[in-house]
Amino acid sequence: MPGRILIVDDETDLAELLGYNLTKAGFHTRIAPDGQAGLRAIAEFEPDLVVLDVMMPGLDGHQVLARIRTNPRTTNLPVILLTAKNQEADEFEGLSKGADDFLSKPFSIRILQTRIEKLIERSQETQASENLGVGPLQIDLDTHQASLDGSPLPLTLTEFRLLVSLLEAQGRVLGRSALIERAIGSGITITARTIDVHITAIRKKLGTLAPIVKTVRGVGYRIDRDEIAEESRRSTPASSE
Repeated sequence: MPGRILIVDDETDLAELLGYNLTKAGFHTRIAPDGQAGLRAIAEFEPDLVVLDVMMPGLDGHQVLARIRTNPRTTNLPVILLTAKNQEADEFEGLSKGADDFLSKPFSIRILQTRIEKLIERSQETQASENLGVGPLQIDLDTHQASLDGSPLPLTLTEFRLLVSLLEAQGRVLGRSALIERAIGSGITITARTIDVHITAIRKKLGTLAPIVKTVRGVGYRIDRDEIAEESRRSTPASSE
């Protein structure tokens, strides 16, 4: 499963340490010292995953992440954010901007490696060639693409897998622990709050279709297919006689 890992961090010692350990683990690595260099490296190196520091001079990690997510070629590129801050608000900001994972410094290199492996495994998984169609929302499992009203829906890898999990549940409620298992994978320690942040991001991208993702208090989330039909009726102009 080894892949290409881009490390974007202005802390030279840390970046080189990460590069050494990930290379030793079998990954192909490249280091970029700042945000601009990171964006150039993404185009040239075509990484399978980016480890991105938040606090950098010039373009910071959040700005780089925004450009990654708005570029159709990299919108699904897995990104792990690194930050020296250790506040829930910082995690919320990173995840809400489209990060797939988040680690606060200092951290265990082994934990980072495990999360990298899980994300790459998820992104490289082969899935059955079929579509999940629910009204204007279409999911192509073969190409790993989503569309809304015929236009591409820019979902991160984690958002895509969460949405697929909910759609495959056919209206059944999935608890946060079940969503973590299906979309993130076992062996990764994250909080239920992380799932909530990703769901919020999905709803924002769904726009007027956001109400289809229902919160079941104290339990989790489900897709309301009746809401899809209702939204379709609301958006269809009444015919004149």
